[in-house]
Amino acid sequence: MKNLSDSDYTQSLGVKAARKLATTTKSAPMMESITPRWLCMLTPWVNVVSGTYRVNKRKMSRKIEMISGHVGEPAIPETFVDYQEEPREYPLSAVQSIVKIHTRVSELYSSPMDQLKEQLRLTTLEMKERKEWEMVNNPQFGLLNSVAPSQRIRTRKGPPTPDDLDELLTKVWKRPAFFLAHPMAIAAFGRECTRRGVPPPTTMIHGSPFMTWRGVPLIPSDKLEISDRSNGGHSVASTDILLLRVGEKEQGVIALRDDALNSEYGHSLSIRFMGINDKALASYLLSMYFSVAVLSDDALACLENVDTGYYHEY
Repeated sequence: MKNLSDSDYTQSLGVKAARKLATTTKSAPMMESITPRWLCMLTPWVNVVSGTYRVNKRKMSRKIEMISGHVGEPAIPETFVDYQEEPREYPLSAVQSIVKIHTRVSELYSSPMDQLKEQLRLTTLEMKERKEWEMVNNPQFGLLNSVAPSQRIRTRKGPPTPDDLDELLTKVWKRPAFFLAHPMAIAAFGRECTRRGVPPPTTMIHGSPFMTWRGVPLIPSDKLEISDRSNGGHSVASTDILLLRVGEKEQGVIALRDDALNSEYGHSLSIRFMGINDKALASYLLSMYFSVAVLSDDALACLENVDTGYYHEY
């Protein structure tokens, strides 16, 4: 008979063996790359018919004649308002991807979670992240590339100071909605405020706290990227800070989409089944259509040359 040591001797069913009969509770697949996408949430969306949004504007070179006062019987001038003959048009851009899944996987391994739905959900989430990146950085319509030259200013010394943000507010003084900045830029601004003894107050938006300046919230977004630049022979991590006025009625910044295209995973999203090939792979085409338009030059301003790596010694 085999001799059992004290460590080998048990009086009940072991955990390792018992787990063979147990069912685990599983989470849905997680993605660390997913962000709140505050820009998409806080920018009003406008439905676009036929995939194009046209921004009609008045010609600023013809003057609207008028008089004021009620003395005598002066002749009232005649006038009219002329429009730009070639207004800018914003066609909807697209982010697309093809999801492939083996029919054997979707048929046999979809309990308790539907494998196809999880594949589509995760791909859609990543597409939404790319959409917000395009809204900020796209060379044709992205916000960073849509700022008028007169609406661009630079920091005085590198770090974003209260004076810099005050000057930015003079560029978008008609109903500014929010600043948009990288979290590290917001932290750098907080350090400058602490240094001057003026800690900025916070406000709650959709259940989350945000730092504010002059009552305007600073919204974080990692889509405003940080790049290295040379300053006096030293490498400096710099970025930009945007200030937006939003809304069609406010002649501000608006986001564009086609509401006729909807799915359970989001607006202006099309999911098309493309068939099954000879290897039993099912393909699904995902297309997300969107754009962003700046209706007036003074609706958007940019603070450039923002140093995010400067720390004070106390």
